[in-house]
Amino acid sequence: MALPKHDVADASLVEAGRKRIEWAERSMPVLRQIRERFEMDQPFVGVKIAACMHVTTETANLMRALKAGGAEIALCASNPLSTQDDTAAALVHEYGISVFARNGIDRDGYYRHINAALDIAPHQVFDDGCDLVNTLHTGRRELLSGVRGGCEETTTGVIRLHQMAKDGALTFPMVAVNDTDTKHMFDNRYGTGQSTMDAIFRATNTLIAGKVFVVAGYGYCGKGVAERAKGMGADVVITEIDPTKALDATMQGYRVMPMTEAAAIGDIFITVTGNRDVLREEHFAVMKDGAIFANSGHFDIEIDVKWLEENAIAKNAKIRHQTDEYVLRDGRRLLLLAEGRLVNLGAAEGHPAAVMDMSFADQALTAEWLVENAEKLEPGVFEVPTEIDKEVARLKLASMSVDIDSLTPAQEKYLNSWDHGS
Repeated sequence: MALPKHDVADASLVEAGRKRIEWAERSMPVLRQIRERFEMDQPFVGVKIAACMHVTTETANLMRALKAGGAEIALCASNPLSTQDDTAAALVHEYGISVFARNGIDRDGYYRHINAALDIAPHQVFDDGCDLVNTLHTGRRELLSGVRGGCEETTTGVIRLHQMAKDGALTFPMVAVNDTDTKHMFDNRYGTGQSTMDAIFRATNTLIAGKVFVVAGYGYCGKGVAERAKGMGADVVITEIDPTKALDATMQGYRVMPMTEAAAIGDIFITVTGNRDVLREEHFAVMKDGAIFANSGHFDIEIDVKWLEENAIAKNAKIRHQTDEYVLRDGRRLLLLAEGRLVNLGAAEGHPAAVMDMSFADQALTAEWLVENAEKLEPGVFEVPTEIDKEVARLKLASMSVDIDSLTPAQEKYLNSWDHGS
């Protein structure tokens, strides 16, 4: 069998990758059911999909589902540190899917891979952070006319897409898969919460109990991280710019304060904002010796790593797994995890497969919906149809052997009328 176009690190890792992909599949029953239906219905025959996503075992199972439905796929990585080289190798050599991804690749290689995936001349795009969509609109505009629509997987990407749409720059419809209940309520909260703690343990083996644990941002991701840290005995502090979210955090029993105050008392810092320079010079200046900080947002700009590189008098690179120690002029040592990139994928394996089962089921069914509906949509950002979200939740509950109530005819009539009175 002729191999698809690819650029992966090590073909000898195929068997290890295959085993890990199949292991993840055991915890992804919803996506497996969708793949089995796609194999029969073939909804993607003639459809080319370019995907810029974390190249992990869970993503591999999404790619398998799309290919089973007839799609031609080119996958590249959305983060240089998140690529699992064995998974990438298995996708190419075992499953016949075109992959351009190597762990630790530099910035130039990262964008070279994005362009290689776009060379497929896609009809649909899958993005995780909007880099692929941005590249399409800036450097590969000759391909725009062929793109019918796509899906965005993460909060940061949705923010960027909304800005593109506001500026009139977005030329095709994009569906914010991130904003579905079965994605952000579970993936962002339970997935980010668990995988972030996993990354801290792998990188530092530090004790959480008794530590002052600062979480910057109290969206769904921040809530997940804060809940897990609190459950392990940490004194959790929240920093926020949104008054409603800050009020919510306060009523959940967390201390809320500006980062300028939190920086002086924190032992561990996690940024989950989607913004830039959340931890910067004035915060580093007052941090404790041995302070640990990491980013669980998306891009590596939430922490001002450039300032650390330029102002530390010494750097002990990889003093532990994915841990860099920066020594400041006054002798304080600050510990940065995963180079400031997405820590739960840079220093750990990302979200558990059982959570990604829902997110990628949303993605797969939305891609199918776009095949039939994209031509009816104007350029812009759209929500996943409610029926898809509810179907994924229903399938997930069934896979967990959980039953729920259904409405009686009288209840159905009551909820769909207005003339019953009190």
